[in-house]
Order: sequence, then C-alpha cells, then structure tokens
Amino acid sequence: MLNLLGEYDCKLDAKGRLMFPAPLKRQLEEVLHEGFVINRDLFEKCLVLYPKSEWNTVSKQLDGLNRFIKKNVSFIRRFNNGATPVTLDGTGRLLVPAALAGYADFEKEVKLMGNGDRIEIWSKLNYEQMLN
Repeated sequence: MLNLLGEYDCKLDAKGRLMFPAPLKRQLEEVLHEGFVINRDLFEKCLVLYPKSEWNTVSKQLDGLNRFIKKNVSFIRRFNNGATPVTLDGTGRLLVPAALAGYADFEKEVKLMGNGDRIEIWSKLNYEQMLN
C-alpha cells in the first residue's frame, strides 16, 4: 500500500506538461511503469492523480455499489467523469489534459502533494486558499 508524502512546486509548460518530481518518482518506483489515472477531485477544485493500481482498487469499491439506486449511479458518474489514463513521457513529464487543467484553474505554477495513495495537483492560488 502506498503512503505518498511531500509537497512539490512545479511549472506547466506551454503544452500543459509538468516535470514529475524525482522524490515522488522514487516513492512510486514499483508502480511507475503501470501509469496513472488523473481526474477531478470530488470536493475541492484540484486534480487527483492515482497510480493505476490504486485506481483499480477504488474502481472495485465502486463496483460494489448498487447501480439500481439513483444516488449511487450519480455518484459513480460524477466520480468517473473526466478520468483519463496518463503516463510519464520519456523525459519524466506528465501531460495534464486541458479540460481537467481548466477545471482546476491551472495557470503556470502548480503544487503537487502526496496524500496517501494518491497525489493531489493544485493551482498555486487554490492551494494557498485551501490552506487558509
């Protein structure tokens, strides 16, 4: 089980890519080759990056919900809305899908934060507002 830690300042390039921090790469060494799933957070204006194995675990939990109950279907739909598989490119950059970057108000500076089994990606401004 992962326990991702740390807070990292990153910059998005003109194409919406960020250089993935080396300390996070080291923490993800065993699962990095599997890739990730990036999605909107349910409660905050940020993105969540799940290692693929963790995404699969969460998806199995969702499969346990009764899909004949409307609120469950709505929750599953909202949770999966925008989920996109992503991988690091050959130079260690992560491409953030434009629609998700727009949702999270990304400009040039972003903050990555290890949060247990996932990584949160915040705009610098939203991150500072959340802390206050």
